[in-house]
Amino acid sequence: MQVELSAGTVEYADTGGPGPVLVFVHGLLMDGSLWDGPVAELAGHRCVVPTLPLGAHQHPMRADADLSLPGIAALLTEFLERLDLRDVTLIGVDTGGALVQLLMADGEARVSRVVLASCDAFDNFPPGLTGKTLFLTGKLSPGLFGVFMQQMRVKAVRRLPIAFGWLTKRGDAVSARWLRPLLSDAGVRRDTVRVLRAAAASPGILLEVAERLPAFDRPVLVVWAREDRVMPPEHGERLAALLPKGKLVEVADSYTLLPLDQPAEFARLVREFTAG
Repeated sequence: MQVELSAGTVEYADTGGPGPVLVFVHGLLMDGSLWDGPVAELAGHRCVVPTLPLGAHQHPMRADADLSLPGIAALLTEFLERLDLRDVTLIGVDTGGALVQLLMADGEARVSRVVLASCDAFDNFPPGLTGKTLFLTGKLSPGLFGVFMQQMRVKAVRRLPIAFGWLTKRGDAVSARWLRPLLSDAGVRRDTVRVLRAAAASPGILLEVAERLPAFDRPVLVVWAREDRVMPPEHGERLAALLPKGKLVEVADSYTLLPLDQPAEFARLVREFTAG
């Protein structure tokens, strides 16, 4: 499915149905397929999964689109409005969790619950070796950025700590697919460089957001990978303590991308949270 938003065409999946509405938000250089495993486990819920312009999108955005983190958060809000989604459980991981925090800080009325899975928070932006390397490559021209990213075709390179190696234990085949639009479409490369440059220009943005999070008075489940090497586990504890209705659950045998490494367990936690 597709929807025309102010920034351009955004693709999304929607399982339909009358059940609780879950909206899933992915991170940088990822698309909505990140959530395929948990979505398959969440029968009875309406699962809506947009692919935002974060580097693995199929349709380049308009030249004047705001691709800063707040700009993409505003696009997510617009998406909720255009689909008229209400009483939403908003679920984010990696940089998707940062976008969710921005909506929380703004008190988005359509969101009734939140799941923050291992994600950028506080001063961990860009996050870890992966994020720092990616932000550095954003200084390149889109053409040179594309040349640099060609290395990611090689599995051994993708599995390095500076790439996807510390983000997922089991999801290499999926992460290889995420890179195809960027490697084949100059417009997507242009968008990705713009996203990276805008993010690098606002290193303290999540510290500012964290100051406003205590005002978010709706239930929040914080799910953190116990073995996370990119998102510090203590940040999960800090987020849960910061939120008036926050609860922390740690998951074993996973890196940052819990939907890839532990899809069934992640879905179980979401199901129990929305039922509660």
